[in-house]
Amino acid sequence: MRADFEGKYLSAHGTDISFPPIQQPHPPLWFGGSSDAGIAIAAKHVDAYLSWGEPVDQLAEKIGRVKKAAAAQGRTIRFGLRIHLIVRETEDEAWAAADRLISHVTDDLIAEAQNGFVNISESVGQKRMSALHQGRRDKLVIGPNLWAGPGLVRGGAGTALVGNPDNVAARIREYQEIGIETIIASAYPHLEEVFNVAELLFPKLGLSGESAPAERSWDVEFGRGTRPKVAASAP
Repeated sequence: MRADFEGKYLSAHGTDISFPPIQQPHPPLWFGGSSDAGIAIAAKHVDAYLSWGEPVDQLAEKIGRVKKAAAAQGRTIRFGLRIHLIVRETEDEAWAAADRLISHVTDDLIAEAQNGFVNISESVGQKRMSALHQGRRDKLVIGPNLWAGPGLVRGGAGTALVGNPDNVAARIREYQEIGIETIIASAYPHLEEVFNVAELLFPKLGLSGESAPAERSWDVEFGRGTRPKVAASAP
């Protein structure tokens, strides 16, 4: 499928669209944005709104704004959370792992990163992340089991749930109570933390940790060889 577009900031002519918008139902549209403009776009167009991991009360307020804006458009939206996880058998072990994660981060690196996040970036969401800790190591615990360490030098999702399995599961349920239905989680280092989360946290959430069967095959990078499944015709 090819398309033409003429806009204020971007123009495209004869552009190839690898994933043409012809599926019914179409793949769900996800979007994130904490600015008024971002919330307005989400309210009008998307299926699910994704937010970085802010304290529960703060995120609840933002979710309320998005719901109100969506209702004005006659729509409802699902909500997701993007956050890191550091789970260990005990609280002490989990917080020690968190401390190790930033143990080699220097004050100069923090200052350089925060200058970009606060003074250069125009992202409202990024500024909200930086405001949680103000670039200070002594302000990284911003809520129960909620740690802002990654955000000292990492743009984007800058918070982690840190703790033993019971406490991290309890915090996840608190996010569920304010409307979060999906969590997109990660941790460092990726491979090792996958096992920690699956073995320690998943049982507390009623999850088995077993992989779901793949429903799609990807022929080449970025999906350019993707072919949608076609339902067999009845004989």
